[in-house]
Amino acid sequence: MTTDAIAAVLDGLVDMHCHSGPSPMPREFDHAGGARDGWERLRMRAMVAKCHHHNTQMDVLAQRPLLADIPTEVIGAVALNTTVGGLNLAQVQLCLGLGGKVVYLPTVSSGRHIDCHAENLGFPTPTVKLTAERIEVVRDGEVVPELAPIFDLIAEHDAVLNGGHLHPDDISACFAAARERGVRRFVVSHPDFVIGADPGQCSQYIEAGARIEHELHMYDPGAKMRWPVEQLMEWISALGPENTLIGSDLGQAGFPRPVDAFRRVAEALLDLGLPEKDLRQIVHDNPRELLSLSD
Repeated sequence: MTTDAIAAVLDGLVDMHCHSGPSPMPREFDHAGGARDGWERLRMRAMVAKCHHHNTQMDVLAQRPLLADIPTEVIGAVALNTTVGGLNLAQVQLCLGLGGKVVYLPTVSSGRHIDCHAENLGFPTPTVKLTAERIEVVRDGEVVPELAPIFDLIAEHDAVLNGGHLHPDDISACFAAARERGVRRFVVSHPDFVIGADPGQCSQYIEAGARIEHELHMYDPGAKMRWPVEQLMEWISALGPENTLIGSDLGQAGFPRPVDAFRRVAEALLDLGLPEKDLRQIVHDNPRELLSLSD
């Protein structure tokens, strides 16, 4: 397939998971730089700016002058880790109140992530010393009470709740509790990395209203993990393109630009037989619906 043909399929895509800067992790570009590159090369419709350590909606507002001439919408998020005070309602109020749309349950502060980090899975090293205490979301079989007002606020803003880097059972418990409080938009990121959720468990998440997000960082041959793209194709076939999202999970210093990763992985998926309409649903239609984006 020609480069122009791949670009036509990806035109207007949404990157659901971009690690642009600023960040205490070394980054290749800031949010405005990522948005500009995405717009100029693939007319990227939007990107979710994710940081494990702070509320990125504040960055988005601060970089607004740099974004003024870029049609790509940068969407802020907050991950409920130690550096924002953990399960901190005030941080969620700040993020969503100022226009952010995604709340991540603990990522680098989840017990699951901390245990995996000890296995040396290649996570970046921060440029400053940071504390990452374990944050419990389930205690004695029940979702901790601190999450109830957070779920209420997510429901009020009709925002997205992402399962973070939690254990699969904890994701299930949190999503069930959130649904009872009115949350209706859910995402599980990279189920086969850190989290350890199999397709059967992901089918249960989908039945409960979630979408499953996979990351180019894992499958792009230009990145460091280089998992076989056939594995991603198997996930799409098992769960359906209508239930699948793709994020770059890129922005780290020395790594490929998201646009380049989207091109390479898209070409590989199409070569494996994924229909163009299915790829477009994954990168265009599904995230637009999830994030309430108009064309």
